[in-house]
Amino acid sequence: QVQLVESGGDLVQPGGSLRLSCATSGSIFSINALGWYRQAPGKEREVVAINSRNGDANYEYSVKGRFTISRDNAKNTVYLQMKSLKAEDTGVYNCHQLAPPSNYWGRGTQVTVSS
Repeated sequence: QVQLVESGGDLVQPGGSLRLSCATSGSIFSINALGWYRQAPGKEREVVAINSRNGDANYEYSVKGRFTISRDNAKNTVYLQMKSLKAEDTGVYNCHQLAPPSNYWGRGTQVTVSS
């Protein structure tokens, strides 16, 4: 079976950096998009970054210029490099893979930005 496992979440001070990883086990054929989502306390889940199969990357407006999504195909891992973190970046971050007709989600990793 396919499993996505996130890691790298931590408590970090404002202005700090973190790199989240999402390791995939199992085989997924023809992934159309890789993405990161987050859910802040008391809020709905939102898209953070999407990496399409054509190489295009799209970011939520508030993280644009600070976050970078990337992948290491050899390691079956997708990353989210986060810099200049702000308190409003706090939340549970989930990775997602779109491979029609299926969707795959990780269970999440907690990111807390606080002084």
